[in-house]
Amino acid sequence: MTEPTNTQTNSNEVELLSFRLGDEEYSVDIMSVREIRGWTRATPLPHAPAYVRGVINLRGTVLPVVDLSVRLGMRPVAGDARNVIVVVQIGTQTAGLLVDAVSDILALPRSALQPPPDLAADTAQRCISALTIVEGRMIRVLDLTAVLPQDDAEAA
Repeated sequence: MTEPTNTQTNSNEVELLSFRLGDEEYSVDIMSVREIRGWTRATPLPHAPAYVRGVINLRGTVLPVVDLSVRLGMRPVAGDARNVIVVVQIGTQTAGLLVDAVSDILALPRSALQPPPDLAADTAQRCISALTIVEGRMIRVLDLTAVLPQDDAEAA
């Protein structure tokens, strides 16, 4: 039995959307990105985790907005006109990631992705699935299943 052919990308290649948080660069698999929106003020929710900025209305759907800086243990994103919300989807879960700015779309061979060193079991370390170097810049690849709030464990 033959494997189905992926017509969008070569299986030996990965496409990433890179973005900035402060002076650092991160990325996510482009296949999980649904859209990139300008900054929209989120409505806060009581008892939500500290990294959940609140919710926004996305064409009639209530979308949680995660301040990715706070989720990774850094200072909060300011939340102004220069910032963007990257709407991502993993399975049935959709959320917005508040970031400083989108940088680039990268097409890399999978061999360019290296596992992160096993330094600690903190939240930021668990959220990083790989590292890569592009034009001298270290870019962290996020594991969205670790980044997004879990429906059961961290429901607001």
